[in-house]
Amino acid sequence: MPLNEGHEAFLVINKLQTSYASRYGVPVIHSVDSNIFVWTYYTFCKDCSFCHDECCAHGVDVDVTNVNRIKAHARELEIYTGVERARWFTNDYTVDEEFPGLRYARTQIVDGACVFHNPQAKGCMLHSFCLKHGMDYHELKPMVSCLFPITFDNGLLHPADEVEAEQLICLGHGPTLYRGIRDEILYYFGDGMVRDLDEMEKEFVHDPSVTHIHELFTHRR
Repeated sequence: MPLNEGHEAFLVINKLQTSYASRYGVPVIHSVDSNIFVWTYYTFCKDCSFCHDECCAHGVDVDVTNVNRIKAHARELEIYTGVERARWFTNDYTVDEEFPGLRYARTQIVDGACVFHNPQAKGCMLHSFCLKHGMDYHELKPMVSCLFPITFDNGLLHPADEVEAEQLICLGHGPTLYRGIRDEILYYFGDGMVRDLDEMEKEFVHDPSVTHIHELFTHRR
């Protein structure tokens, strides 16, 4: 049985006990794609020796309030990253009610990677800049980046497109998507949503059909 056929056959959209707004008011999540409890990936990015930060080869959506927080540290970040602020973001904003500030920009690609990717090492320079200066990395690192490889659309929490297309090189090497970013969901949406998801997760862990499809996927990788 081809993996995609079996995987899609077990697609279940679950309604949460209630809707959960992020700490910024939006997005508001009311449903979950059960595949976040099935797909697995290598969670420990900084320890990965085989991906070469492939997921950083693309830009990322950054809500306008996050853009403003980044720009508030512009001079220090220019020195730290070696990239002038004019090259950080695309010029146009996209209107989207699920993003804080109701619109977002996108980071630009420089030398084949996100402008904030560290070309000398691994990972995100916004993240490392925050750690260096004693800041919570959520202050500057985009929410979309922190939640990856899970994302959101129209109130649905679901695997990122790269996961569904099996393009994420680290798939099948670790815990589930949900377990990998559970702490990030806790930060953005609170313990009520995490308790709800933990209960939902139990149903899939003990479902023999889901366990079977998870084993097929893991063995194929």
